[in-house]
Amino acid sequence: MRERVFDLLLWLLLCVPVLLKSDPNDGGSWLQVAVGVVVLAGCVAVSRRWPLVPLAATVAASLPATLELFTPSYSLALIAFGYLAGRRQEHTRAALWLFGAIAVTGLALTRATHTSLGQWFTLLLALALAVVAPWLIGRYVRQYDRLVRSGWDLADRMERERAAAADRERLRERSRIAGDMHDSLGHDLALIAIRAGALEVSPELGPDQQRAAGELRRAAADATARLRDIIGVLREEDEAAPTSPPGETVEELTSRARASGLAVTLVTTPVPTLPGMSGPALHRVVQEGLTNAAKHAPGSAVSVAVVQDATDVRAEVISGPGTPADTRSGPGAGPGSGAPRGSGSGGKGLVGLDERVRLAGGTLTHRATEDGGFALTAVLPRKAPAPLPAAPTSARELDRARREVRKDLARAIWIPLALLAALGLLMAGVALWTQARSYLEPDDYARMRLGQSLTSIAGSTDDWPEHPLDAAPHVAPPEPAGMDECRYYRSTLLAAIPVYRLCFVDGHLAAKAEVP
Repeated sequence: MRERVFDLLLWLLLCVPVLLKSDPNDGGSWLQVAVGVVVLAGCVAVSRRWPLVPLAATVAASLPATLELFTPSYSLALIAFGYLAGRRQEHTRAALWLFGAIAVTGLALTRATHTSLGQWFTLLLALALAVVAPWLIGRYVRQYDRLVRSGWDLADRMERERAAAADRERLRERSRIAGDMHDSLGHDLALIAIRAGALEVSPELGPDQQRAAGELRRAAADATARLRDIIGVLREEDEAAPTSPPGETVEELTSRARASGLAVTLVTTPVPTLPGMSGPALHRVVQEGLTNAAKHAPGSAVSVAVVQDATDVRAEVISGPGTPADTRSGPGAGPGSGAPRGSGSGGKGLVGLDERVRLAGGTLTHRATEDGGFALTAVLPRKAPAPLPAAPTSARELDRARREVRKDLARAIWIPLALLAALGLLMAGVALWTQARSYLEPDDYARMRLGQSLTSIAGSTDDWPEHPLDAAPHVAPPEPAGMDECRYYRSTLLAAIPVYRLCFVDGHLAAKAEVP
């Protein structure tokens, strides 16, 4: 609705010059008024779908009135449709072809009607100022609006991305909680199973107590399996490592494992307090190593070593070989798998641990020892690594849009200036060419005698000028009385005066003079 109201008001505005300048009182006719009103109505109607058609139609309506293109009736329409073409046209090639076609058509009409080239220069000037300049302004406004829309689109997208990032962070935090629950509860359940297994084979207990201990061990194992299945559903394949630090030190962790019946030896200097994610990663490496040892090699000795130097901390957990019942092969078994021999977890714990160590800036390796055991080694930096800056995609896009607008603004400035400069050079060249065609040699002028015919004068001159000047200089004295025709020729190529005046009566030279 708003577009229709705008088009109606635009049509009424453009019809005002036609009604005022094409009526019979100004030398026109009501037919011209009707034709102009109908043409403008059609131009406004198609201007949104074909922006260049109204511009071409307005030029076609202006050229029959004057070859100088700028007419009182359609001058406002030229400016308006030129601006709208730049504002609504996506590509520029068609508009440039149209401008070139207008210039060539004007030159052809000028030569066909044998009029002065000055009218063609006026057409080029009107084309540059009344059509090309508004078109460039429209292009700039279009690019500026695109920049504004891009800014709002980027702001809206950033808002959506911020909300999506918050949702992802909440999901990531849930995954961290799930991972920590798996790690801590899995470790505790493994220790419960170890204690229950020790009670099951203890000779000090009776058959009923040993049976109850066996049931307790199997219940702990089943709970561990169910916990692994539940956490496997909650975790994603590419989940980030948990970042919340555990509430105990490495010394406390090994002491608790030793109290649970695991033969743990801690070989270490004072364990340092590491910044950032290195501290939780160190705790998780030792915890994972102890858990794997309790699960896959019960009864074997475990050695935990933490050694530090000036830049790194090296943690290594080495477990001995397990019993035959506990070293059976399974999915992911073997030295090259992601878990120790006989692991039924498929190495998910080591995959997550490797991600945690990597995010902390360290490296994780695991291998089978010569005696059939398993070694887990991590090297962690003592200084937290600098976070990588996020790529400012939105800022780059906005900067690119700004550069496009600046380029269009520069084009809107230099293209009209270049056109004016080219027009000035063209006019100067044509003026020199015209002057050369109306230049009469002083020696030829001196040889002319009164009474000679124009034919004999032209035949006796080696380079007779093709055309005289269009009119006498404004400083020329009155022409002699009784002359049929007086012609003016340049006496120099560059100066406008003095000129030679040749007057003829019945085709014969009757008077000649040098007009100062």
